[in-house]
Amino acid sequence: MGHEPGDDDVLVAGHVHQRAQVGADEGVRGLLDDHPQVCVGAHLLAAAGLLDGKRATTHWSTAGQLAAEYPQIEVDADPIFIREGEVWTGAGISACLDLSLALVAEDFGEELALRVARQLVMYLKRPSGQSQFSVPLEPVSTTRRIEELRHHILRNLSDRLTVPDLAAHAHVSERQLVRIFKAELGTTPSAYVESARVELARHRLESGDDTLERIATACGFGTTDTMVRAFRRRLDTTPTDYRRRFRTSTPPPAGR
Repeated sequence: MGHEPGDDDVLVAGHVHQRAQVGADEGVRGLLDDHPQVCVGAHLLAAAGLLDGKRATTHWSTAGQLAAEYPQIEVDADPIFIREGEVWTGAGISACLDLSLALVAEDFGEELALRVARQLVMYLKRPSGQSQFSVPLEPVSTTRRIEELRHHILRNLSDRLTVPDLAAHAHVSERQLVRIFKAELGTTPSAYVESARVELARHRLESGDDTLERIATACGFGTTDTMVRAFRRRLDTTPTDYRRRFRTSTPPPAGR
């Protein structure tokens, strides 16, 4: 963050309840105004006015509340942490460990951040674009037709899954399919398919040794370039960098 000597970071912690209840008295507001560097208690920072006009994240369970109570904030419930100028917001306890490592890396370099991660027995460093969510764990839809279609998509990710194909499978018009997806899942059919393919590719990158070309084909991307673009859109990283950070198995020695 390019700090000058004497500069400090202020970490503001929050606790997740069913409904966040926070406030900031004048003393706290003054402290935060003087040190607007880091925040993980997004609701408290919002009450202090330090997130106005900024993009921020918080734990998924209170993101809707934050957006409703502070419409001047661009709330994004997907990333594990977000940096917006001098203010950082995180999505929860484990996500803010990643945020803290990112701060160490920025101030003191990657080598020290990795040493800290090892000391904390944190084997993986997640980039800020990492999502809080996994596609198969999303809430189910309220209609049996779309729920069946979701399972059809997850079972057939290597196939053609265009909007016309999905509409034909669900026996609805393309326009009706798009409208139902928006209402039931809050996204478009194409975006949902891409998210599901990225999720499958993530697991294969983490646990297997297949080439990017094989993974792209198996997950329905067709080409490596298409998969790379999807990863950049969804996770703000590349498949190669994702594998380097998150591989959970050791590749076999060359020649085996």
